Amino acid sequence: MSAGGGQSVEDAARRARYAALREMATAHGATLVLLAHHRRDQAETFFLQALRGAGVAGLAGMPRIARREGIDWARPWLAMPRAAIESYIAAHGLAFVEDDSNLDTRFARNRLRQRVWPALEEAFPQAETALASAATWAQQADAALADLAEMDLRGCSDALGLDVAAWASLPMHRRSNALREWLRRASGARPAAALLLRLLHEVPERRGPAHWEAIGGELRRYRGRLKWAPAQAAAAHSREPLEASLHVQRAGRVPLAGWGGVLRIARVAEGGIPIALLRDATLAARQGAERFQAGPRQPARALKKQYQAAGVPEWMRGGPLVFSAGVLLFVPGLGLDARACAVPGEPRVDLSWEPERT
Repeated sequence: MSAGGGQSVEDAARRARYAALREMATAHGATLVLLAHHRRDQAETFFLQALRGAGVAGLAGMPRIARREGIDWARPWLAMPRAAIESYIAAHGLAFVEDDSNLDTRFARNRLRQRVWPALEEAFPQAETALASAATWAQQADAALADLAEMDLRGCSDALGLDVAAWASLPMHRRSNALREWLRRASGARPAAALLLRLLHEVPERRGPAHWEAIGGELRRYRGRLKWAPAQAAAAHSREPLEASLHVQRAGRVPLAGWGGVLRIARVAEGGIPIALLRDATLAARQGAERFQAGPRQPARALKKQYQAAGVPEWMRGGPLVFSAGVLLFVPGLGLDARACAVPGEPRVDLSWEPERT
């Protein structure tokens, strides 16, 4: 096993352990995994996070229970000292495995345990209890900050992204808190402190389109909105031929080879296009001459003009155009062409395009 992409060996090992446990739990149909972290582990985590300059979220340490990918990860002994667990193991003759890498002082946690902790505990006998308690207080503070971010984001974010003007009107401390939470929701990961500080200064000052590399993707500012976009999947699919046809008879999600995304087909009671049109449809990239009708009483116009009128930025214009017998049905970023709408009584569906996250 090796680390990559700026990932430490310790972090890579932790991810590998959780992946193995998840695989084992799934194979046995288990939805609960008990982890043996104890009070010293929590105290060490708080100490190490403080040394790294972490904020409240990092100082909160390990949660007592967390749900990820359908599995509950619980730490029932998080408030207990290691000695209590060792006594239980000895009393019941339980077998256990000692990881020999715990002696390797190249790793920060091991250096803390072997070189720092004995001196710390000698000088401050209650260090373990105090630091673990501090992590508990940090967890409560982190929850309170999440509630505050939720309140602020209701007024400055929606499906189109973060409204920069509304967000920038917040006091700086709430602006930082809201941005951190918005980035976490958008990307699925907590932003690094350095990225957050940079964005706090640069986003309000930039005028016009701008972009920043961030958290496995890219942040893009367009028409006063900040949006996170995943790294384009085109490179991963560049050697794969583009799917050119579509044969669909029911609603669902249809992965399209080479396009780097999924076409979502949903039944609707009103609007929509006849599902029969998708039984023998074709897929194509933009050529430049296509015209799209946004509404029943609106004229058909060039795609570029329709994108501009709808405020759809360049990076959201990817994906295949869907045709039936040469008639345009669907354009990613704009939706269904009004000329293809279903007549009353026909089974109808709506289409949407979901780019892959890489």
